[in-house]
Amino acid sequence: MTRMRRAVLAGAEPLSPRRKWRAILLATLALIPVHWTVLAGLVALASEDQDAPHPAPFIALGLALVPFVFLVLAFSSEHPRAAGAVVKAMALFLLVGIPISALAADAVTGLVAAVGAGGVVALRSDQGYSTRARALAVVAVTVYVFVLLRTVGDVALLLAPALPFTSIGVADHFSERKAERRAARA
Repeated sequence: MTRMRRAVLAGAEPLSPRRKWRAILLATLALIPVHWTVLAGLVALASEDQDAPHPAPFIALGLALVPFVFLVLAFSSEHPRAAGAVVKAMALFLLVGIPISALAADAVTGLVAAVGAGGVVALRSDQGYSTRARALAVVAVTVYVFVLLRTVGDVALLLAPALPFTSIGVADHFSERKAERRAARA
């Protein structure tokens, strides 16, 4: 007996913009505690005060919450293979986050790059969306945060958790518009 494999999204309705942005909003709200917990740990690590808390619990808690951020993004965006997408997102989180944090010499830039890279695969991608556009959006936001940290400082800390998933949503929007223009010309 041979089975024919159907496309995963065959017959599925495209994700409406409202649902996509709701998924992005929910995942961003889930990312905020991760961001601030890791930041609290890093501040405790850099502190020379004798009464500073031990940084390890803060950093460990923040990093332990990261899979839940990707779970929220994958399931709320109705990803057809949500569990697998979360595993891929976590792998990308580590593969991108560690070297970027080392190169940038700060954790915020690495966290933005890592979360964005994971978000590229965790957020459902319908036809017409470009993985390349998503990746370029994450790169642009990572560079933006890196430059902001060096010039303005504190503003980047406040803005950083809102950028990774939002940039992916904007990239999808532009990809969708580009596909619509191509279809209109044909």
